[in-house]
Amino acid sequence: MTGSYIHVPAPSGAFDAYFVPSIDGRGPGIVLCQEIFGVNAAMRAVADQLGEEGYSVLVPDLYWRQAPRIELGYTPEDFEKAYGHYQAFDENLGVVDIGAALDHLRSLPEVSEAGLGVVGYCLGGKLAYLAACRLRQVACAVGYYGVGIEKALGELEGLSGRLVLHFAEADQFCPAPAREAILAALAERPGTEGYVYPGVDHAFARPAGHHYDKPAALLAHERTIAALRRT
Repeated sequence: MTGSYIHVPAPSGAFDAYFVPSIDGRGPGIVLCQEIFGVNAAMRAVADQLGEEGYSVLVPDLYWRQAPRIELGYTPEDFEKAYGHYQAFDENLGVVDIGAALDHLRSLPEVSEAGLGVVGYCLGGKLAYLAACRLRQVACAVGYYGVGIEKALGELEGLSGRLVLHFAEADQFCPAPAREAILAALAERPGTEGYVYPGVDHAFARPAGHHYDKPAALLAHERTIAALRRT
């Protein structure tokens, strides 16, 4: 799959987004939300993979207000830069931008009239959760090892679509007490799923990442696609 960058209009301006059309030429739309490292090669690879599954995927540059089109790697130096951008990032504006991306995605000829999905990793995992709870156009949202969801469990009152969350058992950014609180909240809501992957760390599904675990990543991907196809 080969994607390209397009412009997305937003209430406070416009931003770039990486777009991959479905391998079928037209398919259901997904907004893919980045890690703290920007829309880098790893995020584009995930978009390409979802495109091969039949989805048309838009990856918005959610850092456009502070560092447009930044792409960071996973060296200590890049991690420090990424963490700085993460700390300066406004999650509420991020959800607004996801809404703008969803609206634009629906207008593209490569996107079918089926429901829209949001998938996210790390920072994007929490944003996918918030988008599911705040944006009515989200039919299905999937979050991989989102950070800080346990502090926003009240948002579940707004959930209208399906929600799937993937957790890494050894994730220092979402330790066991936080994870159990989230899972307990999900258990009270219909249309939600929570999965814990034993022995793996944060970013276990990042392609070519330091903590990549192929069996866990493949299982999580299968569960993600199953949820998307159901909706």
